[in-house]
Amino acid sequence: MTSDVRTVAWAGDGLRLLDQTLLPGRVEYLVARDVDTLVDAIRRLVVRGAPALGVAGAFGVAIAVRQAAREGWDGAALDAAVARVREARPTAVNLAAGVDRVLPFIAEGADAVAAEAQALLDEDVRGNRAIGALGADWILGRAGDRPLRVLTHCNAGALATAGWGTALGVVRELHERGRVELVYADETRPLLQGARLTAWELDRSGIPCVVQADGAAPSTILRGLADVAVIGADRVAANGDTANKIGSVGVALACAAAGVPFVVAAPWSTVDLAVPDGGGIPIEERAEEEILTWAGVKTVPDGVGGHNPAFDVTPAHLVTALVTETGVLEVSAGVTPRHAHRPS
Repeated sequence: MTSDVRTVAWAGDGLRLLDQTLLPGRVEYLVARDVDTLVDAIRRLVVRGAPALGVAGAFGVAIAVRQAAREGWDGAALDAAVARVREARPTAVNLAAGVDRVLPFIAEGADAVAAEAQALLDEDVRGNRAIGALGADWILGRAGDRPLRVLTHCNAGALATAGWGTALGVVRELHERGRVELVYADETRPLLQGARLTAWELDRSGIPCVVQADGAAPSTILRGLADVAVIGADRVAANGDTANKIGSVGVALACAAAGVPFVVAAPWSTVDLAVPDGGGIPIEERAEEEILTWAGVKTVPDGVGGHNPAFDVTPAHLVTALVTETGVLEVSAGVTPRHAHRPS
């Protein structure tokens, strides 16, 4: 992401968010100065992506503390507002983690909360850079030190984080080393995060890419057109099962059949050791209208409902590697390098 665009930034009296619902057509910002506005922005995907949600959640506590002082809330009202931010989306563990990180600073006031949230933002950018370098090293060691054809699903770039990106951070690093031939960006139904956001980021960075239908991804892999698949994650269970945007598990199955590495790039904050396996990861069910209409026009017969899970879970045995900011875990092989520890 170039320096003129910031996904999440503290504006002093509120949180300035790049409105991702308007991309790629318009670059506009929304400033959330109250909890209702922030929760709505999170649910509408104005801000999205696990790491970015963690940062937004942390700053959301600062917003709640400022609003409590402004409107004379008691402790119970403040707690309820913080809980609303924490629970705005259920699958991404980072949102709750970001809120929880800054809770000890509430007694010191909104500025102290915002300062800790800014520290989280800065850590995310540094961590993403490390993920990019470690992921590129691992992929080039596994797939060969040559220009590669990379497939990615949904958006795990600077737009989904505080900056640089996780899965796209790996792609950016490969590109800087001259090791990207082409990126296949899955369109990501039903809200087209791949077509609208990933392609936008790649194009701005001068990285060659094409957008393909989600259903084309397994065929692309099985035809030998992709050398590696790299995705992000919204939550990783203790055993390595990984929740990501719906459609990810199909990419993983195709990679396993073709012998192509399936790489998950995510910060340690996305790993939830309290959840033993993917069966314990809550799957967000979004409004059926997202898949029953197109540009406001109904696309199915009257009386037909919709099934709209936002995420799926890829079993650990299909995950070739999990790249974190501290190292690479070769999940499917059961290899846990000593340096790939969870940060204290």
